Amino acid sequence: MKKNFVLAIAMMAIGFAQAQTTPTTTPATVTAPPVVPKDIAKTLEFTNDAFDFGKIPTGKAIEYELTIKNISKEAVILKNVSVGCGCTTPKYEKDKSFGPGETIKVTLGFNGNANGPFSKSATLYFNDDMTKPVTFRGDAYQPPTTPANTGTQVMKP
Repeated sequence: MKKNFVLAIAMMAIGFAQAQTTPTTTPATVTAPPVVPKDIAKTLEFTNDAFDFGKIPTGKAIEYELTIKNISKEAVILKNVSVGCGCTTPKYEKDKSFGPGETIKVTLGFNGNANGPFSKSATLYFNDDMTKPVTFRGDAYQPPTTPANTGTQVMKP
């Protein structure tokens, strides 16, 4: 029994000793270079990226067009338009590619159910990790109500 016990201890010691040795080769790790987004200012030109509706009547749905021109030498793809809230609706062609010198339009709408000043935002996503935040604002007012015509005339003496 002593022999078995000694043998078992010897086997465990050998096992532990082998587990502590370092491998002769270390696996090579390949790290990808960091993705650097293109400079959007050197790639795209925006018109109406900070649009002001001015005063609008409360409850009136409105929209405007954002124009994007490709000023680079390569094609650009509009991947997605993400809006800040459900009251803003974008209209655009998803995954739309447009080449050098070409222009595309994105329509941003607002349901108009605000009263008072409002400011809304959307983010445009392009290929090569380019993004562009855009904003629009305005001031919604309650239009005056006119009294209904009762059919009664006021006579002057």
